[in-house]
Amino acid sequence: MGPDVPLLNEYKQEFFWKRFPQTVLGGPRFKLGYCAPPYVYVNQAVLFLTPWLFGGIGTLLSQLQLLHELHAAVLSGILMCGAAAGVQALALYAARRSGTVERLGASNILVDEEEVEFTHCVSTETVRFIAPGKRFGLNVVLHTVLAGVLCGFGTWYVFLGRLTALYGSIGASLVVFVLSWVTLCIAEYSLIVNTATETATFQAQDTYEITPLTRPLYIFIFIAVDLADRYSDAVPELHLASQVLHVLFLFLPLLWAFGILPPLDALLLWGMEQTLVFGLGGSPMSGNLRYQLLLMFGVSAGVAVCNYFIPSTLGVVLLSTAMGFLLSLDLSQVGGPSPPPPTSFGWNLGCREVLLYLSLLLVAMAEAGVLHHFIGLAQSRSLITGPQAPVSYLLLILFCLCWALREIQGAYVFGGVFLNPLYPKGMSNVQIFKQRNRGLYIAAAIRRVLIYLVFPFAMIAFLAMDKSLQLLHTVSLSVGFTRAFRVGWQSSEDALLQMVVVILVRLAAGNNVLPGWDDLGTGVQLLLVGLLFDRVTQFLAKLKFTLTVLVTSWTEKKQRRQSAGTLLALNASLCPLVLVVVIVSALLSAPLLPLFTLPIFLVGFPRPQRSWPGPVGTACPCPDSVFYQQMSGSLACALRTAFARGSLGSLAPGSHFLGRFQDRMVWIMILERGYGYCTVNIKGLELQETSCHTVEARRVDEVFEAAFERPERLGFTQGFNLHWGNALTPCAALAVRVYSDARNVLSGIIDSHDNLRKLQDDFMKALIWLLLRYCVQKHKGFLWSSEEVSVVGGMKSQSSQLAQTTSNQPPEAVMVESNVSSIRFRQDSSSLTSFGDWSDEDDLFGPQPARRTVALVTAEAQSGHTTLQMGASLPGSVEMDSLFENMALSALQPLQPLGLGIGMPAVDKGHNSEVFDERSGSLPHLNFSCPQSEVFNLPKGWRTAPLLPSRLLSLRPLFPEDWFRFTLGRFGPAVQGATSEDMTKALKEDEALKELHIHVALSCLISLGAESAFTSPSYVYRLYCGDVPWTEGLEWLSSSKELYQLTLQAFRFSFKLLFDQASLGPMESPEELFSTLEEYERDWYIGLVTEKGWHDSVLQEKPFLFSLGHDLTMGTYTGRVLTLQEQLVQVGRLNGEGVRGQWANLSWELLYATNDDEERYSIQAHPFMLRNLTVQAADPPLGYPIYSSAPLHFPCL
Repeated sequence: MGPDVPLLNEYKQEFFWKRFPQTVLGGPRFKLGYCAPPYVYVNQAVLFLTPWLFGGIGTLLSQLQLLHELHAAVLSGILMCGAAAGVQALALYAARRSGTVERLGASNILVDEEEVEFTHCVSTETVRFIAPGKRFGLNVVLHTVLAGVLCGFGTWYVFLGRLTALYGSIGASLVVFVLSWVTLCIAEYSLIVNTATETATFQAQDTYEITPLTRPLYIFIFIAVDLADRYSDAVPELHLASQVLHVLFLFLPLLWAFGILPPLDALLLWGMEQTLVFGLGGSPMSGNLRYQLLLMFGVSAGVAVCNYFIPSTLGVVLLSTAMGFLLSLDLSQVGGPSPPPPTSFGWNLGCREVLLYLSLLLVAMAEAGVLHHFIGLAQSRSLITGPQAPVSYLLLILFCLCWALREIQGAYVFGGVFLNPLYPKGMSNVQIFKQRNRGLYIAAAIRRVLIYLVFPFAMIAFLAMDKSLQLLHTVSLSVGFTRAFRVGWQSSEDALLQMVVVILVRLAAGNNVLPGWDDLGTGVQLLLVGLLFDRVTQFLAKLKFTLTVLVTSWTEKKQRRQSAGTLLALNASLCPLVLVVVIVSALLSAPLLPLFTLPIFLVGFPRPQRSWPGPVGTACPCPDSVFYQQMSGSLACALRTAFARGSLGSLAPGSHFLGRFQDRMVWIMILERGYGYCTVNIKGLELQETSCHTVEARRVDEVFEAAFERPERLGFTQGFNLHWGNALTPCAALAVRVYSDARNVLSGIIDSHDNLRKLQDDFMKALIWLLLRYCVQKHKGFLWSSEEVSVVGGMKSQSSQLAQTTSNQPPEAVMVESNVSSIRFRQDSSSLTSFGDWSDEDDLFGPQPARRTVALVTAEAQSGHTTLQMGASLPGSVEMDSLFENMALSALQPLQPLGLGIGMPAVDKGHNSEVFDERSGSLPHLNFSCPQSEVFNLPKGWRTAPLLPSRLLSLRPLFPEDWFRFTLGRFGPAVQGATSEDMTKALKEDEALKELHIHVALSCLISLGAESAFTSPSYVYRLYCGDVPWTEGLEWLSSSKELYQLTLQAFRFSFKLLFDQASLGPMESPEELFSTLEEYERDWYIGLVTEKGWHDSVLQEKPFLFSLGHDLTMGTYTGRVLTLQEQLVQVGRLNGEGVRGQWANLSWELLYATNDDEERYSIQAHPFMLRNLTVQAADPPLGYPIYSSAPLHFPCL
């Protein structure tokens, strides 16, 4: 797409220009897309000016001194309350009238859907159009009363006498009076008549009608300040604030229209979060914003209140130290976390963790109490000569040392400007990378000890001896020291930086007294330094984001719109205004909103750090989500190590990171941070790369290559970060256990006649091996040798799970999916339900809709089941299935009325004596010559194939007798234990056993239609997918669930043998073939990408997976191999303010402008801002990550 893609299409432009005036005026709809009678506009204008009329009456009576100001305000409020009640009564009447009887006329599809047919000025349609009414009865009463109160206080707020007293000028008072009533009318109309859609939208839906309360709330805040000024003693600051707010009151409609003032829910959450973080020393919460934030806010504020009332300073120090430590711990562990990895410290609140935390708490309290009691009370006021001096210098040294140790851990130093010469070069091998990184590991271990075991105690010593503790019983000092004692644990590095700044200021002042600064006290000084440091950091990040948007709008040709030059000139001429916008957004901790991601900057409304109101973990799942779900656990462990070492730099809640491996993009967001723990959210972006996704992914690869694939020796110019202006700054490479994905075109393999001729022989050998192994498993209670009990990623192998689940169940209750290595059990489901996922149209670029096969429908019809249970699905996904969904019509069985077998080829079962019939009892008795042969006996139903013995006899040469004896010799000791060679020899020479397996194996061969050599790749692909064409024995084979699974698995094994032998060479001995089949069973999942077994094997971390696919566009067959191994995932830090700004624009563009065009400008690729990736990573419904984890809490100790 070109750079001049329309920002809004024509329909959305018309919609926007109808909605925006309504937002500005608070709800009146004066701009319609059709002709309306004049009385519609007149009625709205009258309702809009009604508060001004009632307020004018009160003002006039007050000015004429007929009523006191208070009584005039009450009269205006009563009149407005009555008018509001009348409007609500009309709206309720209209709603009931239209809800009972409504004539339905013929619809006209050419008429705009919003068009309303008006009959007269007070008709039902007119009333519903002007005043839609409230959804809840409680809101009818509440909003009506609130409208009267607002009008009364508003009248009092803008009395001419009050305005004249504030400004001393009648002319200025009249201007303020008139414009103030415009603001009041807008708020009243939005509250009682019709609520406008706000540009500042936080929630996608206003379920409880909170939006009408937003504008009145801000007016009440202004009125509260004015009342405080009226009824308090002469406070110059308060009087000045009242004067300023009266002027600002005039601009409230503009602030509402531009979305700078937040809605109520966002304002409440943002206010509590800011107070908790900067006022009380806490951290933003990772879970449910409302409840967890409210609880933590209440507890933290309670500590500050207790400190204010405790008379003893020693008690204050001990309480602050203890509660600061306890509140900074990961309290989510108390509620029962998810199962942690075994033997890992800190993942769960066990005995070791409790013992360590208790020890740290006791040592900290003892240190604080002793130092404060014996040294703090007798301290000199001088920082240079007093007892605080040694601790102060120690803190300075620790800060410099920690900063240096953290800087050398990443790929870049000094804010991402210069390459780190100590960071390992080359990323080809994980082991080599770890060896080269060993020196940095030692430095990281020293840094970790300093942060978690030295910093907190050094800062506690500094605070416990502080002289300002003697003046503690003031509100500011109580809050300041409560925060100071907690932030030392909650965020030790940030607390150390703040303390170092305070120390440097005192050292610079020497023995001189700084009047305003010293009177604040150490606690308040630390609070102000922390707040200032945060706002300066935000300002610099926003300024970098602003410059990136401005510069790239011209330098990037694909971003250069026709208006680019005009916008650049406008920004240059209004440079001070742009700078003010950046500063205001930083002061408010609000996102800097680039409108449509163009260099048009607005201040977004303040919102919580997470940017989204919904719960963490919402995603748009798809089949590829399983890869992110698999790697999230290993990635969390790697992130834990990286966070502890400082490889990713300073960690603050709200930080964003981007990880890259092959075609996978991982978005990591820091949600919460505390003492010894960190909480993150991991998102996975789509693998099916669009053109925009590909452009940005290519730039991400270039940025990482410049950082990690650099030459051994760097020149002067090569030491700079050439991608410093990019939103992504590389940090480190993490070793993560992930699946590497290799895809091959099978041309020359699957269509080779030599390979296809050998496929039949390999199929027979694989089937014999599986049949004998089935017998051994059945004899052992589905347990195989100890070699199969392997641990992959902390989980038992599937064979072990099989034994635990089904040792006491009959075979009929066992559901074996398309591969025995991925076994699931459902007692009320057909064993062939997994075949519904098989397809002969597998595509290299993604799964195609699967077809249901003949075997599936036949088995379901026989078992009488019509409901398919698909098993557990990904969180947030919705799956629907039915008996014939996504099934080819040719796979449906013909109807069979009255139980007649109509629709199948005729077989004379009653008169052919050569065909065995189980129901007639014609099966011959098997006389084994060896007692151990009974172990390898097969079920009777497997010998009832409706095939002529002469046909089986003609195919007897295809049975590999030597392989059968060899396999029997290998399986025999597994059943008998330590036995003599004579017993094994007798087992091999048992002719009855051999004839049994010959009969079953050849019957399966014929039922698959494989009695002749394979010649067609398409036929091989159909068999691999389970789409078996009809044959004489197919109905018999599909009726036996376990045998059908074994046969299909044998064919897939044989194709994998064909693939391996074509690539690596033929098998040289039976021993090699036997060990290969064992490896397939133990370490491989061989099936289709669309099968549930594939999904389960990825989550269970099967070492290898293989799938056969068909690329319909290219007409080729493809093989896909997934290999689980430890790989390096490159991780970089994103500009957090750039992410928040783009998300703010996304929220405005979709929720207000409803610009959901998939080709809109703001979603196009931007190599510097990574715009497309950022939009994907937003929470649904605005973004579309295919995977999003629940909040992951992991320790950093």
